[in-house]
Amino acid sequence: MKILYGVQATGNGHITRARALLPELLQQGIKVDFMFSGRPQAQLFDMEMFGHYRWANGFTFTTARGKVQRLATLKHLKPITFWRDVRQLDLSGYDLVLTDFEPVTAWAAKRQGVLSVGLARQYALRYPLAEKQSALWLNTAIQCFAPAQHMLGVHWQPDFPDLLPPLLPETSIKPQYYPADTRQRPFILVYLPFEDTSVVMNWLKHFPSWHFKLYSNITELRSEQNVTLLPLSRSTFPGDLQHCSGVICNSGFGLCSEALISGKKMLIKPLQGQTEQAYNSYTLVKMAKALQFDTFNPDVLQDWLSRPPATAYPLPQPAKAIARWLKQGCNVPVSELAASIWQGSRTI
Repeated sequence: MKILYGVQATGNGHITRARALLPELLQQGIKVDFMFSGRPQAQLFDMEMFGHYRWANGFTFTTARGKVQRLATLKHLKPITFWRDVRQLDLSGYDLVLTDFEPVTAWAAKRQGVLSVGLARQYALRYPLAEKQSALWLNTAIQCFAPAQHMLGVHWQPDFPDLLPPLLPETSIKPQYYPADTRQRPFILVYLPFEDTSVVMNWLKHFPSWHFKLYSNITELRSEQNVTLLPLSRSTFPGDLQHCSGVICNSGFGLCSEALISGKKMLIKPLQGQTEQAYNSYTLVKMAKALQFDTFNPDVLQDWLSRPPATAYPLPQPAKAIARWLKQGCNVPVSELAASIWQGSRTI
């Protein structure tokens, strides 16, 4: 079996899911080619495991100061380039297209009549998560952006029959993989890629007795007072996640899932104007697993720092079952696949 796996690379959560699923796909004897879109290729990092992947421009949003800039987003859309990429993508050698909300592969599969599966957090937004009613336009928008014959949404609770647990990398599931450095003092992990780094730094410096590790789009590690700035890296970030005392981040599904299962308390700032992050934040607050903030107010950070540690939130791991389901041609209904995975959960 040979599949083309399209990954929306706007955020790292989509890529994290691909990292978690790929070993199980290979274990099933499936040959996998990748296409990434939504981020300039030069900004992708630690991509060795994906081999000689393809890249397309795709679609993404433009952000500034923690907010989606709608006019700038529209200005940078390239619909002619998008449809050219869709038409030129030849799927004749593939049995199936798997799309993690990646639109080029999704529309190419629809256009050429190839079996397609959508696996992404966005497909869960068709449901009223945490009793929050889904916006009426969301289902249509999801179908228009990255259509698929089978949709596998991921969620933190088995509240709806077609939703699966999040796919997490092995490094999140097995914390003993990264031994703790006993010489290192306790620290808070910070990852706010949509925010102004200087604003975040000034906010953190209000608390000199606390140590913060701030991952940012820089090239070399440096320290300023109580903050250590680190370049983005899949080799160091997972270990810091496992050994930190808490996580301050935007409300992207991937990192929040890793923090949740690792038992890290979370202070989250949803990207303003991004629907998925708003739903993620609402759900985590409803679950009493995170505190939300919207401005860099020192009082909010003081309150959160004084709160006790969180407890681990174990979740069943779906990667192996998904890989088997794909290998068998997606013949079992998604609801049966989801039920078989959630049966091992002890979270409810």
